[in-house]
Amino acid sequence: MKEHAKELKASARRGSRADKAAAEEADVVAKIAEMQESDRVMAERVHAIVKENAPGLAPKLWYGMPSYARDGKVVCFFQSAEKFKARYATLGFSDQAHLDEGSMWPTSYALTRLTAADEAMIATLVKNAAH
Repeated sequence: MKEHAKELKASARRGSRADKAAAEEADVVAKIAEMQESDRVMAERVHAIVKENAPGLAPKLWYGMPSYARDGKVVCFFQSAEKFKARYATLGFSDQAHLDEGSMWPTSYALTRLTAADEAMIATLVKNAAH
């Protein structure tokens, strides 16, 4: 909660919309750089995949985690394993994501490493979530 309060204060102090967007992306890149190697490698790939496949989503920190938002509302996020003392990192989707399929669908995925097939699946999920 403290990190989220700092994020809100920092966002309110920034100037133009373009300045805010650049600063928020820089915050995400810096947060990713702080992660332990295994999480950092996956977070860097997720960041690149989101930027390439869903350019309409804006990077921003959300409770200290890299996230990607549409119109200020978080659509997807990356949780490092280290931050939550878990055995795997998580790629999660909020209720803002357009992933509805039937009456039940996954909203988060455990990540231990990323294969080419995993990256392709993430790209598809992100594209669908962003539209």
